[in-house]
Amino acid sequence: MIKHKPPLISIVMPAYNAEKTIEESIQSVLSQTCDCWELIIINDASTDCTADLVCRYKKMDSRIVVLTNPINSGVSYSRKRGVDSASGNWIAFLDSDDLWTADKLEKQMELLKNDEADLFFTGSSFIKADGTPYSWIMQIPNRITYRQLLKQNIISNSSVLVRKELLQKHMVEGDHMHEDFACWLGCLRDGAVVQGINQPLLIYRVSATSKSGNKIKAAKMNWNTYRSVGLSAFESAYYMIWYCIRGIKKYRNLK
Repeated sequence: MIKHKPPLISIVMPAYNAEKTIEESIQSVLSQTCDCWELIIINDASTDCTADLVCRYKKMDSRIVVLTNPINSGVSYSRKRGVDSASGNWIAFLDSDDLWTADKLEKQMELLKNDEADLFFTGSSFIKADGTPYSWIMQIPNRITYRQLLKQNIISNSSVLVRKELLQKHMVEGDHMHEDFACWLGCLRDGAVVQGINQPLLIYRVSATSKSGNKIKAAKMNWNTYRSVGLSAFESAYYMIWYCIRGIKKYRNLK
């Protein structure tokens, strides 16, 4: 087993019945040109071969940590458990079906050295469930405000690198809403500086079974997110209009 220096970045990867995609996701972490990380995989009581696969990788690399939930507890609980056990001062998230380009962490680390931002995120390219790429690339701004984010959550969870202390202050649990969206809103409202890298360093897998793939469920979760951060029904309805408009544009790009 290869041993490495203590991590600066803790990568949190929840996994539930992810045997078809998780190896590719893990390999995209192992291929990073920046090596000051640990990968915390939370097996959420999977019933397929996920446990065997992640344990095999754990034996290969000492930077990989595997936690197992005794019962299926949901993605928000699993993410929080991973963050609470993290050794690094910075947290990155990667879902068990998404991928990173090899220079994702390195480019964020370069900015980290010269920027006072508290949270970094990147642009995204997209692939179908079978790995076939879409032509569309999601562009992002260098900076974003609280009000701008309310109109569209352009901070893809699997692209984020965030200070652990800030994350733990605003992290919430709840699979009835987009808990990551609620967290980013809380960070911005608290005065955090958020820096975007307008490059597709995240490769996002579009799946019909995911939360974002189910359009009606995703809309309900978006409404619940607005209400959870204190928006009135009127304000929530206003921003839901923006959500629908932006969602239609995104759907057309991913047809």
